[in-house]
Amino acid sequence: MPDKKPPVHTVPNPDGGWNNKQGGKIVSRADTKAEAQKKGREKAKKDGTEHRIHNKDGKIANSNSYGNDPNPPKDKK
Repeated sequence: MPDKKPPVHTVPNPDGGWNNKQGGKIVSRADTKAEAQKKGREKAKKDGTEHRIHNKDGKIANSNSYGNDPNPPKDKK
């Protein structure tokens, strides 16, 4: 079974702009949060992993799963 890739985090860059980090390493940079989110979403989809979007204060504001969701929604019947 292939190793699961770590989540992609869209985080503010202290020097301005936004970074996407995966496994502690910067995988892309952008001037705006919207642009960084787009790049982060594409990377998370490609890797089949989670995408966590942070606010300027560093707290996670949103999270999306593009792979094996550990907590999938239950079927409503």
